[in-house]
Amino acid sequence: MVESVRVQEKSSEWYEQWSMFKAPDRLLLEQWIAPATLEDFRRKDVLECGCGAGQHTNFIAPFATSITAVDLNTADIARAENRHLLNATFIEADIASMDLGRQFDIVICIGVIQHTQNPDATFRSIYKHCKSGGKIIIWAYSFEGNELVRWFVEPMRALLLRHLSRKALVVLSHLFTLVMLPFVYTVYRFKWARHFPYFEYFENFRKLSYHRNMLNVFDKLNAPSTVFFTRQHCETWFNERLFEKESIHVRWHAGVSYSLSGIKKPDFKSEP
Repeated sequence: MVESVRVQEKSSEWYEQWSMFKAPDRLLLEQWIAPATLEDFRRKDVLECGCGAGQHTNFIAPFATSITAVDLNTADIARAENRHLLNATFIEADIASMDLGRQFDIVICIGVIQHTQNPDATFRSIYKHCKSGGKIIIWAYSFEGNELVRWFVEPMRALLLRHLSRKALVVLSHLFTLVMLPFVYTVYRFKWARHFPYFEYFENFRKLSYHRNMLNVFDKLNAPSTVFFTRQHCETWFNERLFEKESIHVRWHAGVSYSLSGIKKPDFKSEP
């Protein structure tokens, strides 16, 4: 049963984004879930919290026994995009307050928790829906390394960009991406640039298509709200009280995000 009381309000920005774009990039998903791999989903019942257009659902479903994909804004888009998947179920719900009435072998939340209005409530819901001995995987923006986005992009988005249409944001995203390209493919190729901001991020940038990089820019300009998490905050979630010590991974990824995972302690009953 899905609770009707919401912590998060619907945001038209996400529906518009995933109506316009597709992001079928397996490379990024594999990076974000590491040290887990897609093989870890084999024969597992999986809960995906915040499925967007269902691009990750499509990659995970062939391995999983079942995948339940939840999104407050775009469940119908994800369902339509993945109608060929016989083991996938799509539910419209607020991941922070839902009660699906069951627990799962793996609960995954990729690039979503930072856009919720109450990330700690969202984490508690994620934890609640994971079986004892099951695995939780989260990927989220880091506070560390994101100074440019926090000090420039976010204020600009809040003051100016939120008034623009999505089509105008697409044009702006292309412009920002094109401005970055000369630096990414020249200056940032040198080893002495290793100490420059976003060096690791731009190493990854060169592995992706222009379209995917432009979508990454658009995502940052379009998000109605964003929270950046310190390592300390991540460790309040993934701690030895809630997870098996040896299973806890708090990994800084590409200098701009955290890949988080752990195995829920067996028979741990209380809320985090």
